[in-house]
Amino acid sequence: MTTYSVTETISAEADTIWELLTNAGAYPDWNSTIISLDGEIVVGNRISLVSTVNPKRAFKLTVTEMDKPHRMVWSDGMPLGLFKGVRTYTLTPGDGETTFEMTEEFSGLLEPVISKGIPDMTESFHEFAASLKRAAEAG
Repeated sequence: MTTYSVTETISAEADTIWELLTNAGAYPDWNSTIISLDGEIVVGNRISLVSTVNPKRAFKLTVTEMDKPHRMVWSDGMPLGLFKGVRTYTLTPGDGETTFEMTEEFSGLLEPVISKGIPDMTESFHEFAASLKRAAEAG
């Protein structure tokens, strides 16, 4: 299994961060890693994401879980569990700040082969978190 993860402490309420994370059309305004994000972010919906990591490909994702303002999960994959990608956003409120965590896990029988063709997302994850922190703290 291949996993990417980032954690960032943000000086903003979880609701403020949640609003940024669930407004698909505004992602390119605050997030330097996203070229476009189309579709409504609600459970069961398909959304289309184009990122700077692979700007020639639109990732078609399904919003599989939302627990406002604590957790959101997007996933995509191949039939029969041959390959699956799951991105989880977690917000943990604290005293005047929120811990943001984003994790992406790739799994399945074909994961070792497919993951070789996926660019390293470490830098992109850190930039995503930094962009979210800047936007949320700016109000």
